[in-house]
Amino acid sequence: MLMAHPAVLRNLVEQYDTLRILQAENGDADVQQRMDDIAYTLCVSTGTRDIDAALIAARHKLPGARPQDDSLLPA
Repeated sequence: MLMAHPAVLRNLVEQYDTLRILQAENGDADVQQRMDDIAYTLCVSTGTRDIDAALIAARHKLPGARPQDDSLLPA
């Protein structure tokens, strides 16, 4: 499986986090569509099937992530 570059993953995670805040504030359909698009891209980029797993996997691959701390990953 190809893995996205950490800079790409960081950008996607940051965009998703920002859009989640915007969605909570105003519930705009355009924001939701963009969140869905980014969630799909994160899932494909990390080889996962849902956004929660994709966010964990992406954050785990970012520089500075503690490789020994896999407590959030399923066994």
